Amino acid sequence: MPLTFRKSFRILPGVRLNINRRSWSITTGGGSHGPRHTRSSTGRRTTSVDLPGPFGWRHTRTAKRR
Repeated sequence: MPLTFRKSFRILPGVRLNINRRSWSITTGGGSHGPRHTRSSTGRRTTSVDLPGPFGWRHTRTAKRR
């Protein structure tokens, strides 16, 4: 079984720094019902919203690396 590493730090209220083995990301928002916006060091941008019930919504956009 491979070893994994993932750690999340709360920097400010509503702002998290997420670190894993290959990259890091900043997540903002995500209050009780608001959207969360995540930007990764690899260029990935994700917007997600928790909807009531079994519904959830996530949109991911990956930018091309230069």
